[in-house]
Amino acid sequence: MFSISYRYADVDRLKVFYREAGRSGAPKLLLLHGFPSSSHMFRDLIPKLAEHFHIVAPDLPGFGQSDMPGRDTFAYTFDNIANVIERFTEQIGFDHFAMYVFDYGAPTGFRLALRHPERIAAIISQNGNAYEEGLSEGWNPIRAYWQDPSRANRDALRALLTHETTAWQYTHGVPDTALVSPDGYSLDDFYLSRPGADEVQLDLFGDYRSNVALYPAFQQYFRTHRPPFLAVWGKNDPFFLPAGAEAFKRDLPDAEVRFFDTGHFALETHAAEIASAISGFLIR
Repeated sequence: MFSISYRYADVDRLKVFYREAGRSGAPKLLLLHGFPSSSHMFRDLIPKLAEHFHIVAPDLPGFGQSDMPGRDTFAYTFDNIANVIERFTEQIGFDHFAMYVFDYGAPTGFRLALRHPERIAAIISQNGNAYEEGLSEGWNPIRAYWQDPSRANRDALRALLTHETTAWQYTHGVPDTALVSPDGYSLDDFYLSRPGADEVQLDLFGDYRSNVALYPAFQQYFRTHRPPFLAVWGKNDPFFLPAGAEAFKRDLPDAEVRFFDTGHFALETHAAEIASAISGFLIR
């Protein structure tokens, strides 16, 4: 049995909360969460992997228990989030690591790989997209905001921040929703309801266009550096389509792609199966 420690790091005067488990000398594994969650999403996965890996799962800036500085002092862009996580990994001694990327964690982690390819031992992408064909029509309202960042288009996106939408993200595409604990989406809803959190998330919706613009660079990184790659995908995800998972094999012919009959938050229903896939992949 391995215990999980709950820690804080001071990264350039910004407090970053993180979960840590496993032996310090074991192979390193960085877990990067997505919208609108936090490292809490890894609560079932971490204990299943801690025997073999030194695991660290931070909350991204503006999420979970990490600081949410004011928008007047911190620009909420994916470049800036990646800057903080890059410094965080350096501070905790993660100089060579595999990473698990999900949703927003993917453009964050792929930026780290672009900047420091020598640090990346392997990549596991769980519904973490890097291809245009992986984007569903569910992105249309956000795309409209990219094309016309008007107040009306920004306000229209507030529907994506409601309790009902958050719960739907967890349950959509899940054959048996009784398997989805309400704790995850209730906690996310709590964080989203903090003063100012809505504007932070709307800023990030707007900046997500920068991730799509970087897709060619991410794909070139895959072709050039050929990191060992595993895609574990909830095939019923309403945002990131199975075609996005299959597309990795275009640039990484040796990539492993596995689909699970579940939705966006695949760990809520398939943590054991995904942990088994990760262990076999990384140990090989």
